[in-house]
Amino acid sequence: MDPRWYLRRLSRMGPREIAARVRTAVRVRRWRGVDPAAANPTLLPGGARFTAPLPAGALAEVPAAARARLVATADRFMDGYADYFGVTRSDLVAPDWSADPKTGRRAPTDCYAFDVPYRDEAQVGDVKQLWEPSRHHHLTVLAAAYALTGEDRYADRVADHLKSWWAANPPLRGVHWVSGIELGIRLLSWVWVRRLLGDWSGVAGLFEDNAVARHQIWWHQRWLAAFPSSGSSANNHVIAEDAGQLAAACAFAWFTESAGWRDTALRSLDTQLRANTFPSGVNRELASEYHGLVQELGLAAAAEAVAAGVHVPRSTWLVLLRMTDALAAVLDAHLEPPRQGDADDGHGLVVDGAATRRWSSLLATGDALFGRRDWWPAPSMTDVRTPLLAALVGDTARTALSDVDCSRPAARPDHFADAGLTILRTRTAAGELWCRCDGGPHGFLSIAAHAHADALSVELRVDGVDVLADPGCYCYHGEPEWRDYFRSTRGHNTLELDGIDQSTSGGPFMWTRHANSRVLTVDTDGPTARWSAEHDGYPDALHRRSVRLATETNELHITDEVLTERARAARLSLHLGPLVTASLGEPDVDGVVTATLTWRPESRGTERAASLRLPAGLDWSPHRGEENPPLGWYSAGFGRKVPATTLVGVGLLAPGVRLHTVFTVQPG
Repeated sequence: MDPRWYLRRLSRMGPREIAARVRTAVRVRRWRGVDPAAANPTLLPGGARFTAPLPAGALAEVPAAARARLVATADRFMDGYADYFGVTRSDLVAPDWSADPKTGRRAPTDCYAFDVPYRDEAQVGDVKQLWEPSRHHHLTVLAAAYALTGEDRYADRVADHLKSWWAANPPLRGVHWVSGIELGIRLLSWVWVRRLLGDWSGVAGLFEDNAVARHQIWWHQRWLAAFPSSGSSANNHVIAEDAGQLAAACAFAWFTESAGWRDTALRSLDTQLRANTFPSGVNRELASEYHGLVQELGLAAAAEAVAAGVHVPRSTWLVLLRMTDALAAVLDAHLEPPRQGDADDGHGLVVDGAATRRWSSLLATGDALFGRRDWWPAPSMTDVRTPLLAALVGDTARTALSDVDCSRPAARPDHFADAGLTILRTRTAAGELWCRCDGGPHGFLSIAAHAHADALSVELRVDGVDVLADPGCYCYHGEPEWRDYFRSTRGHNTLELDGIDQSTSGGPFMWTRHANSRVLTVDTDGPTARWSAEHDGYPDALHRRSVRLATETNELHITDEVLTERARAARLSLHLGPLVTASLGEPDVDGVVTATLTWRPESRGTERAASLRLPAGLDWSPHRGEENPPLGWYSAGFGRKVPATTLVGVGLLAPGVRLHTVFTVQPG
């Protein structure tokens, strides 16, 4: 790692965090001399017994359609196939846990975990391709298939993979022992594997009667207790660490340390859920997929505590309730959340088939645990996870919150003031027009690890189709030019000045200077919804933007102005969704260029059309699938990108000049 990165990283820490990291560095050095094989867990007098099975009748509540999707995915795993971040693996019958099929590289295995240069793709490969299968979500799916069908072949494959993984990844050796989020999620998966294999004849021999399994479970928890994320790194990673530690300490309460680990994790989870979540319920990382990850982890961890008879703080349930209400509020007509900030397809607990829609499933789980509000959208499909979690939790969450003023919204919220997140929406003859406006903080904590330089950006969807799109995330490691592009100001629907980003990047997961945004007005009542905000991300300038969404005319108006004393080089980017084609017309007498947009919704009706009136005073050009430098791309998920049209207007913006963009959709 470049020494300059360490200096930048150090600059984002306070004295307490620096002291904590020094202590961690000392512990890392001391553990180098530890022989994990010689350090064995001490069992409690009662020995190892699994005491948190699925309640009777839980599996019978799984709907047939959800069961069918699950079994179809499990059968594909049984055939050896799985998809990870755009790469199809065909070796999942007997996987090499340290081989990256994307780059063909193999990570070192016989070395101290903290010596593995996991960020260096040239030495390790794409670490996400390595870590994801080792979260063992495919094993929870296979175990669920066994639970629902009773077919031993699924259980046998789970046992083969666990034994293989344990043999290939002894404690403190290799790439799978270097990141706490991976250990935490893996522990949660193992808890559910044990639960779902409860009726299998070999389950005790695989887990509680297996010294290797006990050794792995104990070392995972010992690692998490020794190296917790903290300070400027206490984002979704610490939630995963706490959730895994709590789940394992409750379900595998076999060791002399179990009670201490459980109580510490429960307190930390409560604290960190509140720290990671705005009072409105929106995740502070302002990245929708991490909202989903944290919500899944929190719900699963709380369910484990309930199953073990451990009291879950009311404040924990309240945060999870508010996260659920906030999610329900921001979804579009097709139950998709904003595409904001980073997204790496991360899940906390997977017991469903690949075709199950994540956000619908979270709505269903929220309904089962907390009760839906009248304004919630209805889930679009059934799932497996909801009846299983509901069976574990029962009425515990509702009872815990029954005597508390939860202040749940009586109507669907449009504006989350603390998060600076505003949804303008209206249903017209053209369908649902849904627009997200970003006037919130740059990101969470001093490094804002998963933020993008997207202040005042907008997204626009017509009946769930991305028209003015947030291009997404695409990658984390190994492709710095693409990481920079998808995080950049030019990679979002907002205004860039003087060729620089609004916020300053200090590395792929760090920002050293943050733009400050402020919402000025919000009015979502009446036939025209309005929003305006400003940010100070550019030297000697304020970028101010106003947005109007008009029901009667099916129009979205965007007005940009820069409060500055000198002319500035400006670039306004408008990123279109991958289904949208654009044709630029000639400038009219006022210099205004109009683009004609068309798209055909996937499996949803006939071709749609709209016009996009672009601001005068800028030179407009279309860009699609360009690589040097990157421009005109859309990432539907981590590791995947496709060409998409971006309209770019460039010019010299004089003080006092306003840029007016008008989108008009034709009725469907």
